[in-house]
Amino acid sequence: MIDDADDAPVSLDITDTPAKDDIAAIHEGLAAYNSATALPFDRRDLCVFLRDEAGIVTGGLTGYTQWQWLYVDCLWLGDALRGSGLGTRLLAAAEEEARARGCRHVRLYTYNFQAPAFYEGQGYEQWGVLEDYPPGHRQIWYRKAL
Repeated sequence: MIDDADDAPVSLDITDTPAKDDIAAIHEGLAAYNSATALPFDRRDLCVFLRDEAGIVTGGLTGYTQWQWLYVDCLWLGDALRGSGLGTRLLAAAEEEARARGCRHVRLYTYNFQAPAFYEGQGYEQWGVLEDYPPGHRQIWYRKAL
């Protein structure tokens, strides 16, 4: 328990198994603050799934649009599908939907052991690098104008 003369007592709860409602409280609180001080909170999920004949997801892209930007969180294809052009189709479909939503830019990151050449081949420009994350590697940030 933290007790400060100027504040009501509070407790710090450190956990690796947070309740979804607790996480939502943090996200919703920040969204309300951002909407009141900057721009309306207009975040919408954007996902593109690749399914086989049985409807099983064999690849896809997850992300969201907000403030006229698309953020690509994850793009994954099963090993058998890599190099087939499907990654390009997934990314192009997400970019097209982002444009339809009024987005003007895309941002994402990858790692040096994942797909920097792929994103550069799709017209993405590197704007940042976090060295030694994970240890011995680099996290590389990209952006692209739509």
